[in-house]
Amino acid sequence: MAQKQQDKFVLYQIFTRLFGNSTLTNNFNGTLEQNGVGKFKDINTAALKSIKALGVSHIWYTGIIEHATMTDYSAYGIRKDHPLVVKGIAGSPYAIKDYYDVVPDFAEDVHKRMDEFEALVARTHKQKLKVIIDFVPNHLAREYFSDAKPEGVENFGESDTQSQAFLPSNNFYYIPGSTFKVPHDVNPPVSFGETYIENPAKATGNDVFSAEPSLNDWYETIKLNYGVDYLNHRSAQFYPIPDTWKKMRDILLYWAEKKVDGFRCDMAEMVPAEFWGWVTKEVKKKFPDVIFIAEIYNPNNYRQYIFQGGFDYLYDKVGLYDSLRRLIEGHGNANDISRVWQQESGDFANRMLRFLENHDEHRIASAEFAGDPFKALTAMALSAFLHDGPIMLYAGQELGVLPTQEEGFSGNDGRTTIFDYWGLPELAAWNNGGKWNTAGLSASQKKLRKAYNDILHFALANEAVVSGKFFDLQYVNAHGQSLNYNDSKIYSFLRYTEHQKILFVFNFDLQSSYACELFIPNLAFDMMGIASEKPVLRPMQAHEEAIGLKRDERFDIKIQPNSWKSFLLS
Repeated sequence: MAQKQQDKFVLYQIFTRLFGNSTLTNNFNGTLEQNGVGKFKDINTAALKSIKALGVSHIWYTGIIEHATMTDYSAYGIRKDHPLVVKGIAGSPYAIKDYYDVVPDFAEDVHKRMDEFEALVARTHKQKLKVIIDFVPNHLAREYFSDAKPEGVENFGESDTQSQAFLPSNNFYYIPGSTFKVPHDVNPPVSFGETYIENPAKATGNDVFSAEPSLNDWYETIKLNYGVDYLNHRSAQFYPIPDTWKKMRDILLYWAEKKVDGFRCDMAEMVPAEFWGWVTKEVKKKFPDVIFIAEIYNPNNYRQYIFQGGFDYLYDKVGLYDSLRRLIEGHGNANDISRVWQQESGDFANRMLRFLENHDEHRIASAEFAGDPFKALTAMALSAFLHDGPIMLYAGQELGVLPTQEEGFSGNDGRTTIFDYWGLPELAAWNNGGKWNTAGLSASQKKLRKAYNDILHFALANEAVVSGKFFDLQYVNAHGQSLNYNDSKIYSFLRYTEHQKILFVFNFDLQSSYACELFIPNLAFDMMGIASEKPVLRPMQAHEEAIGLKRDERFDIKIQPNSWKSFLLS
């Protein structure tokens, strides 16, 4: 698939509900009035310029589309949600209640909420930044009902034959003769005054085909039917085109028409690749530059979802993230990185989206992860330099966001809550009354942000990183081939183009420095087009002397704990 843009770009994830909220009351299970909420207007020009200054080119506004919530907006003509099928006070952004509307929390004037979102899109574009939003195709809120849908659009399930467990024309899967049972441990802090009734019960979002999901299931959601009969050996009926496919295509086109530049597709592999192959083509017929990013966790599906499904980029979670996390925590092996690039090498390494944080994962600074945000900088650099695919930051990662309290539904789990109203002190300090500058940051936060800034700008400024080829040096240095080269903690590789060749060396050991040998084989020199018998390495950052090399000979290098070095090779 021809790419419409440079693959090396920086995506910045904003959890919209939290990002601009400077209220730090932070009551457990706090309401919107108690704990506050971020607004579209809070993401002002100053915020966008500050984000862009990091090297960011794309912003993923997470949780934009209207989802189920315990906050009552019935006075504005929006249906009230039953609290027994809402997670948290604010609600999960992945339990969509209206695909054609935005979250009313984020608007200054609820009646003009879509206008305010469109103004945010325009404001973002004015700063030459692209807009990504979530597309949640696998499931929706149990009480889904669109009151904002365009004329002539039918709600999901409106024409379903509910007496049938599966029909390819149905939008939902049913459990005939049964009534849905809310998990008995659900104990919402607010009362609705009546029992939640769903008869017949529908299958739950995480493929639970039972009327009685558990508290650990996605019980607040309903699984959508794309023509796969899960209870009959996953037999597929894709012709004629299922109704759900058409509804989802129209939803994507609706948001693309609002000048959204791309979609991060939630749990993409829970939806058949055949649908993605069809719908990405349908959307790109009219909006050829729209990009699709898949949240995906099974490496065996990578090729299918790129080349059949039409995705532009895939999460690199079960691969680079997992390997680097182990190293950051002090118990990983650098040789795992070689296994990752071998798996992804060839025709789709540039399609892998690298990250160390997102809303699903533990914050680096948390006790559940590294306990110190600075421990991850070497891994962040490797994520940015390893290949020419995109890089993602989660808002506040560059400030060392540290969750320390139980917020509500999700508890104190080392993550930033996605279910409740909350304020993040680190973001509030950066916000600084809407100025979005570094004046309110601590010295440590400023230092961390500068380190991220330097890594990202280095990645974007060097053509060998942006678009160069890759040569792994691990195989000629590991297993005792080079003296003191601890291959479980040291990783080295080359990135090169015709005009620039860079050697990278990483030390993931948190305590030990190394004075070791390093070897670049003749094959690498030949592939890079270096004919000289005595090439030279010139340090790109540290104030060190150049290193003279001789082909076919090892050379000495020193590297400090948890650090990286780069050298221009000439």
